[in-house]
Amino acid sequence: MIQRQIVTKLKAIYKYFPVVSLNGPRQSGKSTLLKTTFPALPYITLENPDNLQILLNDPLGFLNNYPKGLIIDEAQNAPQIFSYIQGIVDSDPKIKFILSGSQNFLLNAHISQTLAGRVGILTLLPFSATELQAEKKLKPKFEDVAFTGFFPRIFDKKIPPSFFYPSYLQTYVQRDVLQITKITDSVMFINFLKLLAGRVGQLLNLSSIANDVGVAVNTIKAWIHVLEVSYIIYLLRPHHNNFSKRIVQTPKIYFIDTGLLCYLLEIEKPTQIKTHFAKGGIFENYVIIELLKNRYNTAKLPNSFFWRDKNGHEVDIVLETANQLTPVEIKSSHTKSTHYFDGLNYYRTLAKEKSKKGFVVYGGHEKVTIKAGTMLPWNEMDELYKL
Repeated sequence: MIQRQIVTKLKAIYKYFPVVSLNGPRQSGKSTLLKTTFPALPYITLENPDNLQILLNDPLGFLNNYPKGLIIDEAQNAPQIFSYIQGIVDSDPKIKFILSGSQNFLLNAHISQTLAGRVGILTLLPFSATELQAEKKLKPKFEDVAFTGFFPRIFDKKIPPSFFYPSYLQTYVQRDVLQITKITDSVMFINFLKLLAGRVGQLLNLSSIANDVGVAVNTIKAWIHVLEVSYIIYLLRPHHNNFSKRIVQTPKIYFIDTGLLCYLLEIEKPTQIKTHFAKGGIFENYVIIELLKNRYNTAKLPNSFFWRDKNGHEVDIVLETANQLTPVEIKSSHTKSTHYFDGLNYYRTLAKEKSKKGFVVYGGHEKVTIKAGTMLPWNEMDELYKL
């Protein structure tokens, strides 16, 4: 079994909070992680209709069957239990509950209403490159890594990506999207997802997308929200320290998993990535999401932004830590070039003492340090994770 980085923080939060909530996309490994980390706690899933019916008929009686606590998967299916859990942990803080679910928007809504101040919240995304490297399961070629993606079942069950992602997409759309939204045309929604995939790494233009899909802008805005809170897409926000320059205010679109992204782009084998029009976007997507995974796995909020002014100057990522701003350029090319630092140098002249170092993440395999900054291979980004 591949060891998850988040285990250390999960155990720590469990120690200090009576309730722990583990968020994340469907099939990111939440249930397996919880059962293996806390084997002494009973586990139930409310996706089982029998469990759900018994609990709904007598919530307090059901919970009282577990005097030391309980792991409840798909907890959003029974929102009535949250107030009962509140009463139980308030009366006896030694009783522990761990909640998880695939419909994170519902789970978080119920938690904020009844369990605020009593719950520690973590987010588990699919495997990180660091986790796979530790088990020697990260393939040496970027194209193979991106095409395969990072969902645990692909590795645990050795499922070919071409089999996994169609099933995953249908499961997500049928069980999550169609239940939560008023969408009646699943084909239109999947086409909308494919349209977003074609715009990976680009600014989110709601009007343009709405025109292409044939629906209202507010509908697209609602769909984007559902995709974001259910961890299908990630919106990289612009950094608002404008250094007296007018800056772009619109976020960029990325996908939580590169394998799903490749499937939506109708890429059928890894070698097609090399000549695909979205090659740069796929590479950029990988880097940004690996940075995001590292933050979540260490119980930290995301600290990645992008910066672009109205004159076309741009930095792919700005990492904000304490009083430091670290600019990062992303290049899918295997070639080393000092010109990759041009945009970073411009940014650092504006940021002055707030930015002392710049990085380039590129498609090659050799770390290079020059006066302008450091070039990091795509599979050796530990230096960025420490920021």
